[in-house]
Amino acid sequence: MNALRFLPPAVERPTSPIVYIVDDDEAVRASLRFLLESVGSDLRCCSSAAEFLDSYDPRRPGCLVLDVRMPMMGGFDLQKLLADTRVPLPVIFMTGHGDVPMSVRAMKNGAFDFIEKPFNYQVMLDTIQGALVRGIELHEEAQRTSKRSARLLSLSPRERAVLDLMIDGKQSKQIAHELGISPKTVEVHRANIRQKLGTDSLAQIVQIVFGVKPTASGNP
Repeated sequence: MNALRFLPPAVERPTSPIVYIVDDDEAVRASLRFLLESVGSDLRCCSSAAEFLDSYDPRRPGCLVLDVRMPMMGGFDLQKLLADTRVPLPVIFMTGHGDVPMSVRAMKNGAFDFIEKPFNYQVMLDTIQGALVRGIELHEEAQRTSKRSARLLSLSPRERAVLDLMIDGKQSKQIAHELGISPKTVEVHRANIRQKLGTDSLAQIVQIVFGVKPTASGNP
């Protein structure tokens, strides 16, 4: 498996979402496949966590319907791996051995929901629909974060130093004095920063640096 596949590429618009079904029980996978295909969902069925990791497409939003108890890597271990690698995929846990402590553990670790087998088809469909809506939101936020990171990485070390002082509220003469360069050079760096970050607004520059969600008037 390739861990780099977890890094979401910066694309303008996400494509249609995918529902990932991960369960070592073939009958459960077949049942969910029939259910989701009946409503036109795009899905991928996997018999193990390893198979899912090899088939996951970071270019598309989606959600994960995940069995808790599986050989090799169980559901909680996979959930932790996805959280550690910041994969923007809501997780719906399902199990035939569910109990209250297990449900609480899943939810505390960030699960979208927890469903016990045998599950009600309509409840499952409604839960998946809600998870897909959330998955699209998370995917779009991951895309914005990726773009912000790429813009910041495009700055030279000197430009980044100027940027940090700009955010501190320093004027060009003060920045020049602190960095031992001329005010004219600072202005050149400021112009380069604005061009690379794609905005003349200091407020939007701060949003890009600190990962603040964009306002309605801008889209960092």
